[in-house]
Amino acid sequence: MEERREFGNKGEDLACKFLEKNGYKIIERNYRNRTGEIDIIARDKDDMVFIEIKTKLSKDFAQPELSVNPSKQKKIVKTALVYLMEKNINKTGCRFDVVGITGEKENTKIELIKNAFTTDGRYMY
Repeated sequence: MEERREFGNKGEDLACKFLEKNGYKIIERNYRNRTGEIDIIARDKDDMVFIEIKTKLSKDFAQPELSVNPSKQKKIVKTALVYLMEKNINKTGCRFDVVGITGEKENTKIELIKNAFTTDGRYMY
């Protein structure tokens, strides 16, 4: 369990560096409220972005980002709405991105899917 958590944390660290290099400003990591958790909350230009990170050692079964199923999406959306209300953020664009990280060390591949899903549960990729 500890190894898995450490692997996930390394993935989140990689994702943050990647996102910052691509112009995102990280606001919060591992935000939690009564409805769920969001891995990373960031700004990309004028948009508030709620980002789910999925990390796997290999793509043998499926790309990691495909594991953000409709149930997980609904939870992320509800959590994001509570965050926006708590912080009194309105009149801003919002979107849901997914970062898939596969491999480790020199064989790491990072894939960013902007607008990965919508608030009504439709996949955008």
